[in-house]
Amino acid sequence: MKNYTTSQIRNLALVGHSASGKTSLAEALLYKSGAIDKKGRVEEGSTVSDYEAQEKKRGISIQTSIIPVEYEDYKINFIDSPGFFDFEGEVLQALRASEAALFVIDGENGIEVGTEKYWNYTQEINLPSIIFVNKLDKENAHFNKVVSDLHIEFGKKVTPLTLMLGQGDEFEGVIDVLDKKAYTYENGEKKEVEIPEIRLAEVDAVYEEIIEAVAETDDSLMEKFFEGEEFSESEFRKGLTEAILNGTVVPLIAGSSEKEIGLTQLLEVITKYMPSIDDEVAHIGFRVKDGYEAFDANEDAPFSAVVFKTLADPFVGKISIFKVLSGSVAKDDKILDVTKNKELKASNLFFLRGKEQIKADKVIAGDIGAFTKLDELSTGDTLATAANKIEYKPIKYPKPVLFYAINAISKNDEDKISEALQKLIEEDPTFKDDRNTETHQQILSGLGNVQLEVIMDKLRDNYGVNTEVVDYKIPYRETIKGNSDVQGKHKKQSGGAGQYGDVFIRFEPTEEDFVFDEEVFGGAVPKNYFPAVEKGLEESLLEGPLAGFKVTGIKATLYDGSYHPVDSNEQAFKSAARIAFKKGIEEADPILLEPVMKLEIRVPETYMGDIMGDMNKRRGRILGMDPQADGSQIILAEAPLAEVLTYAIDLRSQTSARGSFSMEFERYEEVPKEITQKVIEAHKE
Repeated sequence: MKNYTTSQIRNLALVGHSASGKTSLAEALLYKSGAIDKKGRVEEGSTVSDYEAQEKKRGISIQTSIIPVEYEDYKINFIDSPGFFDFEGEVLQALRASEAALFVIDGENGIEVGTEKYWNYTQEINLPSIIFVNKLDKENAHFNKVVSDLHIEFGKKVTPLTLMLGQGDEFEGVIDVLDKKAYTYENGEKKEVEIPEIRLAEVDAVYEEIIEAVAETDDSLMEKFFEGEEFSESEFRKGLTEAILNGTVVPLIAGSSEKEIGLTQLLEVITKYMPSIDDEVAHIGFRVKDGYEAFDANEDAPFSAVVFKTLADPFVGKISIFKVLSGSVAKDDKILDVTKNKELKASNLFFLRGKEQIKADKVIAGDIGAFTKLDELSTGDTLATAANKIEYKPIKYPKPVLFYAINAISKNDEDKISEALQKLIEEDPTFKDDRNTETHQQILSGLGNVQLEVIMDKLRDNYGVNTEVVDYKIPYRETIKGNSDVQGKHKKQSGGAGQYGDVFIRFEPTEEDFVFDEEVFGGAVPKNYFPAVEKGLEESLLEGPLAGFKVTGIKATLYDGSYHPVDSNEQAFKSAARIAFKKGIEEADPILLEPVMKLEIRVPETYMGDIMGDMNKRRGRILGMDPQADGSQIILAEAPLAEVLTYAIDLRSQTSARGSFSMEFERYEEVPKEITQKVIEAHKE
């Protein structure tokens, strides 16, 4: 791979709806640029980008993949990201590491949910964008309708820089509006042809719209525009670049990755007009933490970088993918992991192209590189030098909203599962693993069922750990609403030393988890047995009498009892306390408590009624609504965990994937009597 300067490097995140053709476009661009000899196919599992076993098996992208394409004197790092919403964390990583987003839209299906979702996000963070309308060679593709819909949904700033020659099966080329030239393609080879006379007026009209958008970036250009003067090439290029950077123009290219139509125009627009990291107003996705000042985004500045993606390859080991934000790093340089305050050596430095490792002597500002065998590094770590420390803010990932309880199938699987899960968490920070101490279940949590199924498949295929999904046990708790006054007596005589413990205990509700008190007078229970009584009660809290769940909110007061000078001991009083506990809880109006979650649900306004009605069916409460600038609504609600375990799947289905939500634990509440009875019966079974 050639050496490039910072201004010759472009980073674009490939985003869009699942199956819009992002990976196929990356493959076609690699082929077009001569990086590969033959185009792979997603259906055959032979693409450079989708190389991971699960991607081949499922025919979808699952993880971020770096695809550098060399075109003329430029290097373009396409960061291919998944379109499936379960892997949203990968998209956020790709966008954070890019100076622009390349939206890929299916010419047959038009604007889909994934396009809407990430368009709104890029608008929020002011990330420049470009659109490639793909698959225009398909029978039902309709370019003009796609453009019209884009204008309606996203505004007139979406600006076609190419128009189509032919439609559907007869799609043979494009008209380049900027050059006012037409090209046909055969076997990927471009041939200039005359613009059909009937299309000339259309080309002129679109060209005038572009010129006007360019003129609006500068007062002197606007003056020229009104006076009918032509812009110089440098004026036009500067103006169009500025319009793209400030978001008033979003270039659109028509094409087909299958027929290799429009690829040259796409590459030329990217290299001429899309930003590099050293552009004055370039979007820098990684912001410095408070207390630091950002270095200049060029090769001469002090070195700084961020690890934005980790790959846990069971054979190669950990691969840490980083973007250099300033300065450069060379092979064998000493660097500092600022996040962990640990000095490292930059050995095994390389560029990635899919899974291919291309040796690198140096990685400069604006470029993306990778390390192997630096196991200390984690996603989000800032790299710098000891002499010039700086630290960047981490990515805020969406919190898990779907939970699977799993079992390791064998003892061998159980021994290996923790280490394997830890490696998978390093790859995907939106996935969590937890051992619930109350229900004793291994809980996997993530953004969707496909993500969690992929995790389980990776456990099996990559690490030889076999697991199964089991019923999720809700961590109910037990408490009391009333008071009780009971005796607990433990007496055992079987020859030799016996056991004797006798206690009188009052039980009552409290706001605290557990309170032990004593009001014993006259030595009815010797003080040295008080700790044994307390210990017996604390052990009893672990398994309540209703359904075996942890007991909370109990105050126990030991106020009387008796003892035997020979047979009494600590164990006897622990046993007496346990007997008293069981009787006392049963006589003090015991109830079940369930975890209640706080939800923040974001949906388009058209779904409001359905979502609120559904939440009521889940025993939920609507707390309020908050209208958003984009026309959506945020519904604030509370609902029992038992009713929202699969809400991630259900909400996606109810809103055609346009809805999203976050969820966190709020408090415990009393379970309705009819449900309590079902839980108790299930426990008995």
